[in-house]
Amino acid sequence: MTGFARAERQAGPLRVRIELKSVNGRGLDMRLRLAPGLDAVEIPLRQLLSKTLSRGSINLVVTLDRGAGSGAVRVNQQALATVIAALEDLRQVDAAPPRLDGILALPGVLELDEGAGATDEDEQAALILDCAAEAIERLKAARLQEGAEIAAVLRGQLDSIALLVDKAETHPARSRAAIEIRLRAQLAALRDDPGLSQERLAQEALLLATKADIQEELDRLRAHIAAARTLIEQGGPVGRRLDFLAQEFNREANTLCSKANAVDLTAIGLDLKAVIDQLREQVQNVE
Repeated sequence: MTGFARAERQAGPLRVRIELKSVNGRGLDMRLRLAPGLDAVEIPLRQLLSKTLSRGSINLVVTLDRGAGSGAVRVNQQALATVIAALEDLRQVDAAPPRLDGILALPGVLELDEGAGATDEDEQAALILDCAAEAIERLKAARLQEGAEIAAVLRGQLDSIALLVDKAETHPARSRAAIEIRLRAQLAALRDDPGLSQERLAQEALLLATKADIQEELDRLRAHIAAARTLIEQGGPVGRRLDFLAQEFNREANTLCSKANAVDLTAIGLDLKAVIDQLREQVQNVE
């Protein structure tokens, strides 16, 4: 979701420059910084961004240069008089008097007297939106390039998860003989309890057998791998769905670790969790 783009447009004396920066974000967070007098285009710009982008923290900066021939700067005498009156009221405050450049920098004191050669507001807005559309397309291209690189990393991580799942499934501790030996030992320990009834003993045996079986977790992990690969090949804004799958991966890996009946099998589960954490970190970069 990271990227940077810039676009410029000019019509007569009017020049517009738009800069777009995108970083990772859970949703679509838009922050706009517009040149003075461009409040009317804020909503159209937000609509344009939301139509073309679905995720990321977006910063958009609009710089507008009206050119030397488009008008002249004049002092708003009424605004200046209001400021001077306010300064008179504050004369008793022990502070250095304001400088002239500070007064002129106050909003409304200086105005652009555009005169007869002023740019039509609709034409100005159209120029800004056209420039924004070009910048957005360039940003999308930058994000797509990053996405292609991340997709290759995600495929590699899914391959690693698949190899670990295969390793867990073929581990000797999952053989029927190994499970039976462990189960017999656990049942023998239970029989030493004189207060344990035969019915309770049967229930505990069933529970132990169920806990020793991780086939369901392995099947679900394979299903998640297939779903993640499909999403990556599908392309588009799939970041949220990949994030959900990464959480499901982690859930199954946790269950596998809790059910493991051998140290080596637990180690495989921990390796799975490490790769899944790496996958989740990369998924945060996907729109």
